[in-house]
Amino acid sequence: MKVTVGQQLSVRIEDVAFGGEGVARADGLVIFVPFVAVGETVEVEITECKANFARARLLRVLEPSPERVPPACPHFGRCGGCQYQHLRYETQLRIKHKQVADLIQRIGGFDPSVVQPVIGCPRPYGYRNRIMVRSQWNKPERRMNVGFLRWDCGLVEDVVECKIAEPALNEELQKVRAHPPPKSGLKVVLRLPPQDWIVPPDSFFQNNFHLLPELVRVVREAVQRSGARHLIDLYCGVGFFGIELADAVESFVGVEYDRRAIRAAQENAARRNIRNGEFLAGKAEELLPGLLQRFAPNSVAVLVDPPRKGLTGEAVDALRSAAPAAVVYVSCHPATLARDLRALCQEGRFTLERVTPLDMFPQTQHVECVAELTNRVTHPGTPPLESEKPEA
Repeated sequence: MKVTVGQQLSVRIEDVAFGGEGVARADGLVIFVPFVAVGETVEVEITECKANFARARLLRVLEPSPERVPPACPHFGRCGGCQYQHLRYETQLRIKHKQVADLIQRIGGFDPSVVQPVIGCPRPYGYRNRIMVRSQWNKPERRMNVGFLRWDCGLVEDVVECKIAEPALNEELQKVRAHPPPKSGLKVVLRLPPQDWIVPPDSFFQNNFHLLPELVRVVREAVQRSGARHLIDLYCGVGFFGIELADAVESFVGVEYDRRAIRAAQENAARRNIRNGEFLAGKAEELLPGLLQRFAPNSVAVLVDPPRKGLTGEAVDALRSAAPAAVVYVSCHPATLARDLRALCQEGRFTLERVTPLDMFPQTQHVECVAELTNRVTHPGTPPLESEKPEA
């Protein structure tokens, strides 16, 4: 079908793709539409045309889905921060499960049944402990806009309140709005520090305190199932996982490139009287081979929590070469996770046991995942999973 920019047409939404856009088809052409639900018939206007697909903006909903709800935020649909406020929360969880399973199958080549149900957040709004607001001069109104980038252009949406931010951050946002940055293009990071943790200004910490205990539980259970006595925590930041899991292993080593984060990790451990771990500053792929030589491979679990871009090729090669008993991979980007899992499991080096998604980012396209890999080739004595045990 030939479509042109500006053309209006009615389409039926068949799916919601990773990233949050609805998927429709018109005579075989795929059209991506934001802010819709599966089963809806909508009127759209084409905004972009490519050889194999087109993008459109939503004009109006002709036949709404029963899953559709009024968004809580008046900025929704313009602000680029949220994609799913128009959907019931249970629907968001189902969508994210399907998206993760599809990526694990399409990119990773795995059976999608390894993906567990998404663990929901007990607080779907008011959960973010860190936001970054931007400033932009609004020439027609002769004032400074303070808020977030729009989803459809580079302009800043002037935001009075962020519905997914912690209430304390919205109080800080009002102070910034009362005394806006002196010029356009400036970014202001507002952050609610975690209680009893030292976190330098630019160091990473999970942005959702409310689901954090569940994330720790899932990671802990994966390490315990491996039977590992020692833990190597790569991309450890301020030492969160290593410190939280210190009582589950005989010893642990945290590795982080950011030296300020390493100093914070050391102090965080000292404050808790954690004495069975150490923290090293350096690149994960450079330090990993030497660390893996310290212990018998079948006694080690490696925990990785890399940036969104995933593991480097060198880190994947080091993990495959050393073949620890288990790899527990924490990821905020299921596409790069699926890619790395495929590389790690090549030639049967590791077996992907399960992927557990956690909704650390309600109302948005993002989802956290914990993948559990075991090394059953080199270490055939690995205890069987519950699903593998023979029936009595």
